[in-house]
Amino acid sequence: MNAVVIEGAHVVTVAGEEYPDGHIVAAGGRITAVGPGAAPPTAGARRVDGRGRLATPGLVNTHNHLYQWATQGLFTDGTLFEWLVGSYDIWHRLDAEVVAGTALAGLGWLALSGCTTASDHHYIFPSGRGDITAAEVEAAHRVGIRLDLARGSMDRGRSAGGLPPDSVVEATGDALAATQAAIDAHHDPAPESMTRVAVAPCSPFSVTRELMTGAAELARSAGVRLHTHLAETLDEEERCRAEFGRTPVEYAEELGWLGPDVWFAHAVHLSDAAVARIAATGTGVAHCPSSNARLGAGICPTTELLAAGATVGLGVDGPASSELTGLAGEIRQAVLMARARSGPQAMSARQALHMATLGGAGCLGRAAEIGSLEPGKLADIALWRVDGYGRDVIADPVVALAFGPPPPLDLLLVGGAPVVENGELRTVPADEAARAGRAARARLLQEANR
Repeated sequence: MNAVVIEGAHVVTVAGEEYPDGHIVAAGGRITAVGPGAAPPTAGARRVDGRGRLATPGLVNTHNHLYQWATQGLFTDGTLFEWLVGSYDIWHRLDAEVVAGTALAGLGWLALSGCTTASDHHYIFPSGRGDITAAEVEAAHRVGIRLDLARGSMDRGRSAGGLPPDSVVEATGDALAATQAAIDAHHDPAPESMTRVAVAPCSPFSVTRELMTGAAELARSAGVRLHTHLAETLDEEERCRAEFGRTPVEYAEELGWLGPDVWFAHAVHLSDAAVARIAATGTGVAHCPSSNARLGAGICPTTELLAAGATVGLGVDGPASSELTGLAGEIRQAVLMARARSGPQAMSARQALHMATLGGAGCLGRAAEIGSLEPGKLADIALWRVDGYGRDVIADPVVALAFGPPPPLDLLLVGGAPVVENGELRTVPADEAARAGRAARARLLQEANR
């Protein structure tokens, strides 16, 4: 792989240093030099003029549901539970062909928003509908961004008091076996890995206690991470108290689901005690501000979590609850939501960028590899144009990124390889990704109406 030299950019390492006129050198898929001024001589390197541009680490998406690309714009006025019940009546007809299309469209969209690593929580596996996991992994390989596949599961259908229809749940043992098979087939623990697998039962109201505890045992024996939805709505809080006699965080801790190998999606409704336990145990949180607002779920207490020392990343959540949300836009949303909740000093532009990069890498257990621009780390780099109309009057380019609409993406490198250039996908044509998404939606809705 050819070396790449970026010069003249405002370089934000996120690790602490910033260089208003700096350079980055990458070779062999890794960053070899970062600093002020001109780059050291690098023979045969591709040279990129970074003047008028902001260089950041590639963004890290800590929570997504790519299959939901096919059901955007539906059930727009429902609560989370109402939205889920209506959506499940469509999602139960998912198959590998649909997922291939939604993953290609969704991952391409994420790349165009500066994302170099995406965690996708997929938990719907109708029987006899093809190899859904393999279809998603193949789409990620084509787009060229890193995939953290959170292999989800549900074993508690409506007949057992859960939300999903029985047609999309698995038997407990089958779910654990299929999760182990996904790890065996796709998980790559190498530092430069393009695909990793996490164990990810869907949520306390669609999963039995046996599946939650079995999942924790499986993940720890396999050396992979744990992920689930938690504390997203007040309905969930009330249901957990009524059914388990615990708050969601208390229930999770009882089941062995707090620790540095765990991250939760949402974590909106947390008491002071819950914030303290999450921070003290090293548990991560995927903050999804747009989705939480769209569903009227509330606002995650990010200010309190960060002050307590918790690891917090950003996630776009599913396209069906956060239509066409790009990860760069969630930086702005995180700032605005924190300030709407707790005042103008609640979150800075740089804190939000940290969540979108190094915080997200910490949630996924990859902070040693990605999330900051440092020698030795993987060359996952986003280069943003901050010299255009409107942005050229903002002196601080990080504020330009975080406070306004996302700037144009000039270049996106994953392991030093270009995925986006001049705002266009280079790995998969954008019109092909869009067609795949439209075809997936048409197929799924047709199947659901049978």
